[in-house]
Amino acid sequence: MPVDPMDDIELRSVQLHFPNARGSILEACDQRRVPTDKGDIHVAIQGDTSKPAIVTYHDLGLNYATSFAGFFNFPVMRGLLENFCVYHVTAPGQEEGAPALPEDYVYPTMDELAAQLLFVLSHFGLKSVIGFGVGAGANILARFAHGHPDKVGALCLINCVSTQSGWIEWGYQSFNARFLRTKGMTQGVIDYLMWHHFGRNPEERNHDLVQMYKQHFERAVNPTNLAMLINAYIHRNDLHLARTPPGTPGAETAATTLKMPVINITGSLSPHVDDTVTFNGRLDPTNSSWMKISDCALVLEEQPAKLAEAFRLFLQGEGYATPLSTPASSPCGTKYHTYSSIFFANFREQQQQAMEERDREREHDRQRQLNLRIGNRLRETAINCTNNGAGAGNGAGDNNNADASEEEEDQENGNGNGNRAYVTTDTSGTLYYGTQSNKIRITENPLPEPVSS
Repeated sequence: MPVDPMDDIELRSVQLHFPNARGSILEACDQRRVPTDKGDIHVAIQGDTSKPAIVTYHDLGLNYATSFAGFFNFPVMRGLLENFCVYHVTAPGQEEGAPALPEDYVYPTMDELAAQLLFVLSHFGLKSVIGFGVGAGANILARFAHGHPDKVGALCLINCVSTQSGWIEWGYQSFNARFLRTKGMTQGVIDYLMWHHFGRNPEERNHDLVQMYKQHFERAVNPTNLAMLINAYIHRNDLHLARTPPGTPGAETAATTLKMPVINITGSLSPHVDDTVTFNGRLDPTNSSWMKISDCALVLEEQPAKLAEAFRLFLQGEGYATPLSTPASSPCGTKYHTYSSIFFANFREQQQQAMEERDREREHDRQRQLNLRIGNRLRETAINCTNNGAGAGNGAGDNNNADASEEEEDQENGNGNGNRAYVTTDTSGTLYYGTQSNKIRITENPLPEPVSS
């Protein structure tokens, strides 16, 4: 049987293409410019503005689209967005395709970036928001929450740093900012940004994701604007948070740490794990939790399912309405369900089966007791009827000939078995036991009920 030969084909000049706006988040958001005392900032609105507000803030070298596009288009998060409206805040000059800021522009400090959020809340008429920040954005949201605790209902912070920059970080970032101003996006700056987001050896975990972020840093980031943001970040001051033990005289926990509930998240491979541990030690343990997600550094991209489930349960624990299941479908048609929805569905099914089994056992026991009572009553009635029949005969219960003669006489007189005990039923199925002239209805009552013939 002839077989078609397969020729070896050499592919040359094959280049992968990674879209910048994954999930079409740019088309799904309403783009706004909000005026502040330090210039206009870019805010993208995703969802119904009548729903509770979630304010996001991105990390260094990223913007709202590159930082949150993949996560908020994850199926679990798409179901969650039906009950919330997300306001993506971008730092000045960090949006996609932003022009270079003027030379005389004084970039806001970290405290001033946090103060800009007041203009955002006032512009959209928001009284209270839920903060969702990553890296430098998490630090900005924590500053805003500490200064305005009545404006923030809850915080979800990823890789948050609460202390000022150390000497090593300050040195590296200072060189990066200088190179960005003079030489643009160099390979050394890209390597440091990749370490900042992915930790060490990221290509061993997800080569395609790493290439996409490298291309974003090379092509879509304005180096001068990024240098200004990095310079503001390395000159940050301490958040001045402290966990005050209960009962300490002259101090109150609410005055020294964050009042609102906080979930503090990091990846096990992230270079900021120790910073999140320090930050967790400054929070009130009664309203905060620390979570380390395994096998990832950039949690939003590498473990979106675990992060989405943790964020959903966190919001549900704070009293926000969140869906228990998310019947959203992937392009392949596969339905996604959260772990909790599957657990509760199985739990309800097991409870229903247990209730049905108990009902069947109760019915079986009731029927067995009923049959037992009817059988005892039948035996008692049969004994009474037999004694009466023997007394109405010839007075000797063991005289078989006399009984036979009486049966023959009854048959001749047309009486049938009128003096013998028997069991019969009527059209309704009620049981009767006795002679033709003295019938007894068999019921569930303790005593037989006589019935007139």
